[in-house]
Amino acid sequence: MTSVTMPETGGPGDGSVILRCEGITKAFQGVHAVNGAAFDVVKGQVTALIGPNGAGKTTLVNILSGSMTCDRGHEFIGGTEVTNWPSHRIARLGLMRTFQLSRELGGLTVLENLLVAPHQQPGESLFNVFFRPRLVKRQERAYVERALDLLDTYGLYRLRDNRAGELSGGQKKLLEISRAVMVSPQVLLLDEPMAGVNPALIDRIGGYILDLQRSGVTVLMIEHNLNVVEQICDHVIVLAEGRTLATGRLSELRQNEQVVKAYLGEVIDAGTDR
Repeated sequence: MTSVTMPETGGPGDGSVILRCEGITKAFQGVHAVNGAAFDVVKGQVTALIGPNGAGKTTLVNILSGSMTCDRGHEFIGGTEVTNWPSHRIARLGLMRTFQLSRELGGLTVLENLLVAPHQQPGESLFNVFFRPRLVKRQERAYVERALDLLDTYGLYRLRDNRAGELSGGQKKLLEISRAVMVSPQVLLLDEPMAGVNPALIDRIGGYILDLQRSGVTVLMIEHNLNVVEQICDHVIVLAEGRTLATGRLSELRQNEQVVKAYLGEVIDAGTDR
C-alpha cells in the first residue's frame, strides 16, 4: 500500500481511530472482491472511499456493517473487535449504513420508516406493554417528536404520511439518511449518497453530511463524484482490485502515479468526474 501522509493540521477530529480494518479479504467462488484492504477512519472526519467500478467498495462496506462476513482480516470499532459480528450487534455499537439502492419499507409511511429504526424500544416487550404502558407511551411520543424533527430537517415533513415506496429516488436517499440518523450513530457509512440525484439535491446532501460531522458523527462514504469528495471530505481512501492503494487528501492523490493510473487518469482525461 502506498500511503500519502496527511498534514497534522488537516481536517477536524481529535485524531483517534474510530473504525479500523486490517487485511479484510472476501472471495466469491475463488475470485477476490476484497483482497487485504486495510485502513483507519479517524473520529470526527468525513472520509471518502473511492476507486474504479469492481474495486470492492460496496462489498467492503457490507462487511464493515455486518451484512456480510469476511474470509480473513479484522475489524475494530473503537477498541472493540467486531469481525463478522451481525449487523444488529454492530448497529448497537453505533455504526449505521445506507445503501446504494435505497431499501425503504415501501408499504409503511415515511414517518413509520423512521419509527422502526430505534432498537430495543420499550414497546417491543409485552411486559412493558401490559405493565408499564406509561413508559411505552412516553418513549413513543419522544420517538415521534424526534422523527418529525428529522423529517423537517431533511425536507420530508410534508411527505410524512405518504407511503415510502411512492417517494422519488432523491427523496428515498434522504429517507435512508434520516432513518440512519434516527438512532444517533457514531459512525455513518454512506454507499453512493449522491448517485442518481439532481445537482441541487447533491448540494443539499453535502450540506447535511457536513452538519452531521459538526454534530460529532464520523462519516465514511463511497462516492464517485470527485467534486463532492474534494469539497466535503477530509480524507480519501483509494481502493483498487480489493486492496487499499493509497490514502490522503484528494489534492495529494491526484499527484500519485499509481492512483492516476488505476482510477483518476480516466476521470482527468475525460475532463469530468464520474
